[in-house]
Amino acid sequence: MRIRLLTWNIHKCIGGLDRRYDPERIRETIAHYGPDVALLQEVDNAVKRSNKDRQVDLLGELLGMRHRSYFPNVAIRTGGEYGNAILSRFPLTDTQNIDLSIKYKKKRSVLHGRYRVRLNGHRGKHTRTLHIYNMHLGLSGAERKVQLRKFLESHPFNGLHERTPIVVAGDLNDVWGTLGPKLLEPAGFRGIGRVLRTFPAYAPVRALDSVYVRGQVKIVKVFRAKVQVARRASDHLPLIADLEIS
Repeated sequence: MRIRLLTWNIHKCIGGLDRRYDPERIRETIAHYGPDVALLQEVDNAVKRSNKDRQVDLLGELLGMRHRSYFPNVAIRTGGEYGNAILSRFPLTDTQNIDLSIKYKKKRSVLHGRYRVRLNGHRGKHTRTLHIYNMHLGLSGAERKVQLRKFLESHPFNGLHERTPIVVAGDLNDVWGTLGPKLLEPAGFRGIGRVLRTFPAYAPVRALDSVYVRGQVKIVKVFRAKVQVARRASDHLPLIADLEIS
């Protein structure tokens, strides 16, 4: 079974250079790559700067992705909030938010989605459960390490079998590229082993966004968006991952 996953910090649908609110640029970019699952960070809800749109539903409708989950992280003083969202072509059997916040720091979390996917080559109802975690970590190195340790100790992750297909992706703010080797790989995760720079979108020099897998799922390929509209739509470029579940 192959699925395509896209992960993207959409910056509230506000361009990184022109500071213009334009959800259509986000829709156009995502639609170009046709993911089965889109993991989005910095998604606004009821905020004045974004016309008080509920962006998880706005983008979901524009893309025809009926299955959605959203959880806010940061409250805006003038009203509204922003957080993480999952848009999916597959029905989610379960979804929950895992708080990774640290005292005196901006709230952070990982949004967990659980799917039942039908395997290719099997008749009837032979399916596997796939766990997907949409993550947005903090800005300091020490903060990110604490947050990842909290995730690795969280339920249900710490109770999952080592062969269970798991995907962790999102904006890890991994400026130095050390989170994978130091924390995720010792926990059984595999990455792509090379740097894909995603920030800033117009001239990327930092690999802040990542995709990791564990268990009976493998990365076929991961690449960053190349369409020109993506460089204007947000301050990050999206990553697209083709995955195979065995």
